[in-house]
Amino acid sequence: MRHTRAVVAASIGNMLEWYDFTVYALFASYIANSFFSSGDPVTNKIKAYLAFGFGFVARPLGALLIGSYGDRVGRKAALTLTILLMALGTGLIAFLPSYAVIGIGAPVLLLLGRVIQGFSVGGEIGSTTAFLLETADLKRRGVIVSWLEASMGMSNILGALAAFGVTSLLSGAEVQNWGWRIPFILGLIILPVGLFLRRSLEETVEFKADALRRKSDGLELAPGERRPLLEVFTLHGRALASGFCVAILWAVAVYVLIIFFPVYVQGADTYHFSARQAFGASLIANVAFVISCVVCGSLSDRIGRRRMLFTSASLLLLTVLPLFMVLKAIPTTGMLILVQSLFCILVASFVGVAPSGLSEIFPVAVRATGMSLVYNSAFTLFGGFAPAILTWFKAQPGGSTYAPAWYVMAAALVALCAIPLLPEARATLRGPDVPV
Repeated sequence: MRHTRAVVAASIGNMLEWYDFTVYALFASYIANSFFSSGDPVTNKIKAYLAFGFGFVARPLGALLIGSYGDRVGRKAALTLTILLMALGTGLIAFLPSYAVIGIGAPVLLLLGRVIQGFSVGGEIGSTTAFLLETADLKRRGVIVSWLEASMGMSNILGALAAFGVTSLLSGAEVQNWGWRIPFILGLIILPVGLFLRRSLEETVEFKADALRRKSDGLELAPGERRPLLEVFTLHGRALASGFCVAILWAVAVYVLIIFFPVYVQGADTYHFSARQAFGASLIANVAFVISCVVCGSLSDRIGRRRMLFTSASLLLLTVLPLFMVLKAIPTTGMLILVQSLFCILVASFVGVAPSGLSEIFPVAVRATGMSLVYNSAFTLFGGFAPAILTWFKAQPGGSTYAPAWYVMAAALVALCAIPLLPEARATLRGPDVPV
């Protein structure tokens, strides 16, 4: 029961984060026409994707400040702060007037909403992963932490359901005028539940044990005097560097193969699928993603994190391009569902293990900070701007239909070089005598 409550409370904020990001990507063309003035649909879409990516610029700052806050004050405090900030950014986008109403203020405020979301997300992943890892039993860390990414799959299912429902029940004009706002408004419903659950959490025993150990060793300072950021850079450079390279594939695989792919296949110059076909396939495939995250997380508890990460990165390197080519040769709805499902399973085999694998390489005192830095640096540089980069690249003369596959393969090569260099997992400080 303790583990179930912890998983639900920690994951619900991550679900809200990914839901908001998913529906933004799925409705990018509608958002583009609402908030940008150019008459060229491609230019508007690129601007909308740039706004999507701009939110990632704030991620490193959130990682630095909120991640450090979580290591100094506690996981619970950081988790409560991030869910409040996420709701603020989402609400701003949901109720923002269009360009036709307030002019240049529309794209400016859209960017502000994305920055607030990005800042929140920057601190979310490190604190959430640390909380789940420190809550889990030693032999079940992989499967418990895998729910972090499984919640992403559940948010994608919710996003796909919302997109499928809105585009099915409303006309194209209605979706453009007001219907695209519905999924964002629905996302706000998660806030009261998530806030209640997170405020009722207890701080992790491992965090308390580490604080007592540092105090007994004469190392512990008052929360305001500790410098987790300085400590992680000066003492854990290898973990930061190798973890960042592994997280590149985490970022690229998620944004290219799960979030961007359903939009990419709708292009008249790519695969010609309708919105209903693409969103329907995404809905089915993300069910496989959720299941695969938990299965692979559990498997990593038995065979090890690095072996699982290396195997799944190898599979991504070898299979992504052939799957794109098969879909190009057989562009049917059934093949789209199959390819999207295989992509989700392949990505889940990596990202279902990555949170536990990367957070374990940092000690408790800097775990939220270190995890936040490697995750958000990779997602900012290689994930957030992927849709804009690939959309622009495809629009150029001679642009390849297989550009997304090449991007994923390059990230897989980087990860394969870095995985063997990951430091060994840190020993756990349990401290059974620490009062809960």
